[in-house]
Amino acid sequence: MKNIFSSKRKITFTSCNMWKSCSLNLVLKKIIQTRFFQTVSYSKKVGKLSIYEVNQMLTANECAKEFNKGPVKSLDSNSLGSNIPIEDSRSAIISNFDSSLLVGVFDGHGGPACSQVVSKRIMRMIATSLMPKNLLKTYDQSQNNIFASCLNDSFEFVDELKHIYEESFAKYVADLINDSLYDTHDITEKIKNAFFQLDKALSDEALNYNCKRTMAVALSGTCALLAHVSKNNLTVANLGDCVAVVGSYSENGEWIAKKITNEHNADNLNEIRRIISEHPNNEKDSVIRSERLLGQLAPLRALGDFRFKWSKKILEELVVPIYGLQSIPVHYNTPPYLSPCPEIFQYNINTTDKFLVLATDGLWEIMTPMQVVRLIGEHMVGKAFLQPLRLPKRKLSIGDINIILDQRAKGLLMQPHDRNAATHLIRNALGGTEYGISEDKLSHMLSLPQEIVRLFRDDITIMIVYFDSNFIRTCPTVKSN
Repeated sequence: MKNIFSSKRKITFTSCNMWKSCSLNLVLKKIIQTRFFQTVSYSKKVGKLSIYEVNQMLTANECAKEFNKGPVKSLDSNSLGSNIPIEDSRSAIISNFDSSLLVGVFDGHGGPACSQVVSKRIMRMIATSLMPKNLLKTYDQSQNNIFASCLNDSFEFVDELKHIYEESFAKYVADLINDSLYDTHDITEKIKNAFFQLDKALSDEALNYNCKRTMAVALSGTCALLAHVSKNNLTVANLGDCVAVVGSYSENGEWIAKKITNEHNADNLNEIRRIISEHPNNEKDSVIRSERLLGQLAPLRALGDFRFKWSKKILEELVVPIYGLQSIPVHYNTPPYLSPCPEIFQYNINTTDKFLVLATDGLWEIMTPMQVVRLIGEHMVGKAFLQPLRLPKRKLSIGDINIILDQRAKGLLMQPHDRNAATHLIRNALGGTEYGISEDKLSHMLSLPQEIVRLFRDDITIMIVYFDSNFIRTCPTVKSN
């Protein structure tokens, strides 16, 4: 397939069979994992990585940002691929209007195309929709970042796609300006509208342009998890099976994990009921099979994936000639089967809330929300001891200095290996044991051959947003709009 990005960072599509299931039954998967690690020949087939090589792999994609105002103190992020290329994406942008922060993680499937495109476009659309209408009217197509600034933009679209996407964005802005009820819409309505409009644009771009790249984007898909932080208001939009968790520190000194989102998969009975209710009664046994949509797709909501949305006629005319009859799912009778509508959650941040974690399901398949929150909490305490020792600006006795040095010595035992908390989570997820980090386990997990690595781990992408408790303490409650 073709490149969709230009030289800032070259990313290519792989020729994978996007129609096949990508995971095994969990019981069978566990048996394979156990037998694999028990084989004597394992260490011969997979060379052990050095500590330096492990650290290079773990830190290659980490990102950190500090803020000097507003409700967010800092941001830690990292990603580790299992697929080649990685199918996850991430994005963070700050509003040029009110300095609010918008962050997101995107779990792609059927290739990386859709997650890469969506991660750039949906953030810009939402940030734009939150602008006052008088500012929208100042939109100039030649100024890409007039409404928001991207904090980690490492690639650009190739010229062919850039032109198509800018046309779509200009139309989106024009529709917002012409909406007579624009000022009455709350943030929930604006976010949902952005999701629907982007999904419609992905479809139109694939159908109306003779472009293999736009078709590749439309036929792959992505889950999306976004969080908007403004004042002490947190708004989270979830589509698919990523998870958002708030880490809080209680007055009695205990960490609490507050799961904000619901996964849209076969474990969610409300989702199963919703999908079955949207189709004729004679499809109730075929719409969800083997815990997948039409027996194929694990997430039950997603952007893209028009194999589960377009009419059968469109699939037969445009998709089958390229990808074959297997591109139409069995029992494909009353599309669309897949929804691009996100579930929105609103949360009021208080002083006990210390951070927000957004992560793709590659992390949650290995760790629970409570484990994640405790690890980040311990990292926050230990990270303080990575800083140089600074003595108080007052007269100190020898006894005072001894006490400070003793506290410092005890604290150094708690200091984490990684300054970035997202890296700290990945290290513990892959190498953690009940006795601490196992370098051997970590090395093995990072050096698994490509043909079996997906049996052991998925792509992992993490965003950690640290709240500024001092700002939150003095911030009056402001209703999201």
